Amino acid sequence: MADFDTSVLDMARLPQHVAIIMDGNGRWAQRRSMSRVEGHKRGKDSVRAIVEATRKLGIPYLSLFAFSTENWQRPRREVNALMSLLRRYLRTEIERMMHNEVRVLAIGDVSKLPPSVRDELDSAIERTRDNQRLTVGLCVSYGGREDIVNAARALGAEVEAGRLRPQDIDEAAVSRSLGTASMPDPDLLIRTSGEMRISNFYLWQLAYTEIYVTDALWPDFREAQYVEALAHYQQRDRRFGRVAEEAPRSAAQ
Repeated sequence: MADFDTSVLDMARLPQHVAIIMDGNGRWAQRRSMSRVEGHKRGKDSVRAIVEATRKLGIPYLSLFAFSTENWQRPRREVNALMSLLRRYLRTEIERMMHNEVRVLAIGDVSKLPPSVRDELDSAIERTRDNQRLTVGLCVSYGGREDIVNAARALGAEVEAGRLRPQDIDEAAVSRSLGTASMPDPDLLIRTSGEMRISNFYLWQLAYTEIYVTDALWPDFREAQYVEALAHYQQRDRRFGRVAEEAPRSAAQ
């Protein structure tokens, strides 16, 4: 990966967790009279670039929205191509992940994945489980509503078994029951392709996340665009619903 300019960033104020909705592969291909599958293939290069940039920057958590529960409704040819690309990515990138100490987590209903893809994913998770430089949450067959429903079911089962009282269910309990239980909530959400929606992604986790939308299509989103998003994040005043403290008055006032 080529070096990139970080001079516009305050390296002491980088987010701890960046989440990305990787959108625009199909439009990138269509604008070039290519098949949508070719756009997904090109998008794989952006995944590699952003994962490596995140590690170099020292950001400890990255979530990539790779395939939603709704994406299963796409044409079978495109779904099969996406599954094939995911399998190939995991297989070809595993040594790079090990070298760079990248840990992979799967977030979503992986039981719906084809067995060959699930096997490759399970292998990557197992091989990288002790890596500590960067944790990549790969969101596949993921839906935010389904995540919350599953958490509610898990908490309900705990109550039914007598291990949890209903009055003890709080925000922390819900968070512990989500697919992202081992990760902090995202500080920054990046969405490529200019679409102004979150598309059923991390509905609970994004409560106070800063959102950055870029017109760049995912295959064109590389290190320079990433740094720009991080720079915009650092200009935000994050109050988490609170009012900023009033500045102290000077003696002259």
